Amino acid sequence: MSEPRVIKKYPNRRLYDTVESRYITLEDVRKLVVEYIDFVVLDKTSQKDITNGILLQVIAELEHGSEPLMSRDFLAQLIRSYGGGAMQHLTGCYLEQSLKLFANQQNELRERAKRVVGVDPHEVAAVIAPKNFQRWRAAQQEIFRALIGSTPRGRGESD
Repeated sequence: MSEPRVIKKYPNRRLYDTVESRYITLEDVRKLVVEYIDFVVLDKTSQKDITNGILLQVIAELEHGSEPLMSRDFLAQLIRSYGGGAMQHLTGCYLEQSLKLFANQQNELRERAKRVVGVDPHEVAAVIAPKNFQRWRAAQQEIFRALIGSTPRGRGESD
């Protein structure tokens, strides 16, 4: 097993990827997680492992998005579980095992669907979604053309 990628956090709060020799953002950290790239975040000054804190920052940014994953009640229960000694440890283990079980069940369902249908449903959705968006956009432009005689300008479109 290879050593995890080292990310250094500088006092100016910037994160530095030692493999790519560049500063990275929390979005870059999220991509490392999604791509199953093993890494550790070390405080540059103290050399302390601060990976969990950085991962919590990534989650906080994601939760500020349009569709939060965790409810207010769930977060409150999670906060209440801190300081519970053995129960705190059990809560962490339970949540971790629950998420692993959920991910395994999702993968198993994907594989079953792939065996039955012959294709991965997620791959099909990834291909179909952009095509459907383009069709929807073309239909929208046709409607605007019919109603006003012109098409609306999208972001980044020039005159």
